[in-house]
Amino acid sequence: MDTVRTVLDRLRAAPSIVDVLNLAGELADVVADGAGREDVRLLVEAIEDAHDQPTGIAAVHALARGFDDEADAVLSELLSHPRGYVREHAAWVLGSRLPRLDAIGRLVAVVSAGGFSAVLAQRTLEAWAGAAPEHVALAVEGALAAATDTGVRARLVETLGLVPGPLAGRALRHIAVADDEAAGVRLAAVGALGDRTGDLAAADVVDRLSAGHGPIADAARLAATDLAPPAPAPGDGLTVAQLFLHADLDRDLTWTGRGDNGGIATLLVRLGDALQRLPEVGRVLTMSRGSLRDAVAAAGSPSEGHHLLPVPMPPELRDAGAAWAARVSVRRGIRRLLRTAAPVDVLHLRMADVGSLVAGEVAHDLGIPVVFTLAPDPHVLISALERDGTLSRATFGDVDEREHYWFRARLVRRLAQAADRVVLLPRPALPATLWRLLALDVEDSARYTVVPEGIDLSVTDAARTGDGASATAALRELDELVAALPAGRRGLPLAVSVGRLHRVKGMPDIVAAWAGDADLRARCNLLIVGGDLTEPSAEERRELDRISAVLGDSGAADGLVLAGHRPNAVVASWLAAARTGRPGLVAAGGISVSGSVKEEFGLAILEALAAGLPVVAQGSGGPATYIEDGVTGVLADGTGPAELGRAMHRALDLAGAADADAHADRAYRMVRDRYAVRSMAESLVEVYRSVANRGRVAA
Repeated sequence: MDTVRTVLDRLRAAPSIVDVLNLAGELADVVADGAGREDVRLLVEAIEDAHDQPTGIAAVHALARGFDDEADAVLSELLSHPRGYVREHAAWVLGSRLPRLDAIGRLVAVVSAGGFSAVLAQRTLEAWAGAAPEHVALAVEGALAAATDTGVRARLVETLGLVPGPLAGRALRHIAVADDEAAGVRLAAVGALGDRTGDLAAADVVDRLSAGHGPIADAARLAATDLAPPAPAPGDGLTVAQLFLHADLDRDLTWTGRGDNGGIATLLVRLGDALQRLPEVGRVLTMSRGSLRDAVAAAGSPSEGHHLLPVPMPPELRDAGAAWAARVSVRRGIRRLLRTAAPVDVLHLRMADVGSLVAGEVAHDLGIPVVFTLAPDPHVLISALERDGTLSRATFGDVDEREHYWFRARLVRRLAQAADRVVLLPRPALPATLWRLLALDVEDSARYTVVPEGIDLSVTDAARTGDGASATAALRELDELVAALPAGRRGLPLAVSVGRLHRVKGMPDIVAAWAGDADLRARCNLLIVGGDLTEPSAEERRELDRISAVLGDSGAADGLVLAGHRPNAVVASWLAAARTGRPGLVAAGGISVSGSVKEEFGLAILEALAAGLPVVAQGSGGPATYIEDGVTGVLADGTGPAELGRAMHRALDLAGAADADAHADRAYRMVRDRYAVRSMAESLVEVYRSVANRGRVAA
């Protein structure tokens, strides 16, 4: 029989950090079976071992499964631990325990301090507020009385809004109308009043404030919508809701490649259009971030068609890392959209982010079936970083405090377990990979369906013909960028890399591969498409600095074009031009390069293949299921500049070979036959129908 000591020994001996993640549940189960004083001592000893931080985190979570006061006391004390990641995980796991009065004040202090720890502490206080509303409300009000910083006060007011009962309600009404209070603090109070259904005094305040102008009035109008009963408007066909919070969506996909606007943003717009054209579907609701004003303008029940709907988010919390702090307002915004659009037949979630976290909760509350696209993320990233030495047991907790790997990994598992159906993306040895990374058995289960992603070939086809004013403008813009290079660099083929400026995309490694190889520089220029070069985010700034460091004073920058983000249709025109060339500026025979540390499927790679470019991508993940190595592209054996450089040479050889045109046609037909967005939509509709039908029977 396993003991706490034996399982801890297994965790310490586990070959990888991902294995520790998967074994952590065994430690928790042993503690739940009955842990004594000595077992608690062993767990505390593991927590204090800074050289094995993943095992220490597993020990924190195991403590939360113990059934004695000593475990509670230790967890409460850990809220004041000197290491941030220990405080963070203690704040998280306390939410599964009964309220402990000596921990409430400490949790409120963690909320005041901000960051991801504040999000977790707030979740625990929300869980405890049902059983101890007065204690939580008084602790938050006490902290408010002492707080002067606007951000701290706004977080505390938001937390107060999660507490039921008259004590919190009175404070929220007072703050909502206080002209001497900062706007951000008042906005938190007004939003919280919209959650207090049945509170006539709250409704009166909201009604009075909504008659005004500006952000407070906008927030009050949305709160009034939240307080009103939904008015279901059934129509013909399925209503499908889908979510990608971290995108600025418009019909022209103007912002693709900027910040977190990656391939999934393009996918959801194109997929939503394709779904809505199918006879089984009446409405598609694609939810992403927006402003208060956007949300007010979009209020009302959407009619048939494909609608891009905004979830209000503060502008300072728009990127994926910062957005966790918007958990409460995002949940409120998603709930509002789904209630207003009722009845919604299915909600499709992707990503282990704050949007999926709260949307899953809302769907459960509203009785909406959920489909979840499961990808082994962040597990693949953790494995890759550990392999290259960037991540170790001695640094994991500190990195986890910034990247939230443990929380995201648990969220993936939770979403997969709670979903009515799970969609999987193709990858080599899929069942074995998911078992190795997630300890998840996906074989022989009707809950799991493999559905490849797809691209809109009409965009590629239009780019290949080059007809129309938009294509002409896109090509003129490319010509201007290349014409700015030194004369000796003009007339070379282009190596094109398209994607966000994010660490997982590996753009600096691509630049290093090209800049560090004189023969490769002599063969092609390098075009990087992605990122906001005018007002870069913190992540984009880091990647731009890494690129600058790679280039140094080498002079290699003479052949590098950093183009920044471009709309999807413009990128399609540039990919077509990289294959066929531009007179006097770009030679035919270009290639596409992906340097991603991980690539779950690779829509930008598919678009490059459809354009006829040989592509470079990693030999693992989704691209390995559709790239023919040595025919339509090159599968690299690993990450890093040296391997990417070798792969780029091979891809250029393919682009210049006598049979290049035949291989380009082969790639296009493969994408057309297997990875068109319409085919993806047809496969998903079958999944949606089965889930929606099951939900109606259950109702």
